[in-house]
Amino acid sequence: MSIELKDVTYVYMPKTPYERVALDKVNLTIEEGSFTAIAGHTGSGKSTLVQHLNGLLVPSAGEVLVDGVNLLGKDKAAKIKAWHARQQVGMVFQYAETQLFEETVEKDIAFGPLNQGLEEAEVQERVREAMELVGLSYKDYKDVSPFALSGGQMRRVAIAGVLAMRPKYLVLDEPAAGLDPRGREELMSTIQKLHKKWKLTIVFVSHSMEDIARLADNLLVMQTGKLRAVGTPAEIFADAQLLQETGLEPPQMMQIMQRLRAAGLPVNENALTPEAGLQSLREVFHVK
Repeated sequence: MSIELKDVTYVYMPKTPYERVALDKVNLTIEEGSFTAIAGHTGSGKSTLVQHLNGLLVPSAGEVLVDGVNLLGKDKAAKIKAWHARQQVGMVFQYAETQLFEETVEKDIAFGPLNQGLEEAEVQERVREAMELVGLSYKDYKDVSPFALSGGQMRRVAIAGVLAMRPKYLVLDEPAAGLDPRGREELMSTIQKLHKKWKLTIVFVSHSMEDIARLADNLLVMQTGKLRAVGTPAEIFADAQLLQETGLEPPQMMQIMQRLRAAGLPVNENALTPEAGLQSLREVFHVK
C-alpha cells in the first residue's frame, strides 16, 4: 500500500493578482514502511506538498490516493471512504506544541480519539500506548500540565496526540524546529524508534541534512513547486550538480570527508554520518 500523487498541481489565490503555483504536476509514490524525507529551500513547496497527503489541501488539479482511495470523494460512498483514508495519515506541524490546550497531558492526547467516538476504555488504552511510544511514562506524566514540560517533551506530547488516533502514515513538518540540542536528539530518537520498532511509515520535512542522512531511506528534493529529484540520501548527496542547482549542501560529515580526500587521505568521501566517517578513518589508519 502507499500514498500516491498523480499530476498534482496546487495554485494559491487563483485568478487574482497574487496567484502562485506552489505545486506543479507532482508525481510521486510513498511506499508503506518507508522513511521518506523531503528537502528544498523555503518556498520550494515542501509544506504545501505534505498538506495534500491527508486532504488538508485539495489539489487544483490531479489526484491524491491513500492506499488506492482518492481523497477527493465525489458521491456519498466515496466521501466516506476518503474520510477513512485521511484518518490513516497523521500530521504533525511545525511547533506542534502550540496546539496543546488541555489541562493535563492525558486529556490532551485523548482529545483526538474521543472525537473519533471511541469508548473511554479504548481511549485510555490508546493514550497509554501513545505516551509510551514517545518515551513519556503514563504514570509519571498523565496528570501533569503539558505547559509544565520542556519544549522537547511538549513536542512529544503533540506527536502522541496524533499517534493515539493510530495512523498508518506519520507526516512531520520540521518536527525539531526550535528545540535545544537535547530536545532535538530525544525527538529524533523517538521518530527513529517509531519507524524501526513500531513500523510506522514516516514522511519527514527537514532543513537538516544531518537528520536526513541519519534517518531517511528515501529523499525527495523540491524546487520551485516541482519534484526535482528522488533517490536515496547517498544518491542525492553524491550529485554535486543537483546540490548546486537546488542550493542544498551535503551533510557536514560528508563535507569533512571530501576535504580530507582532497588533502590526500584515501577516506570514503561519501560517508554521510559520523559513524560512517569514523569507520572510514579507522580503516585508513588500521585502527580496530
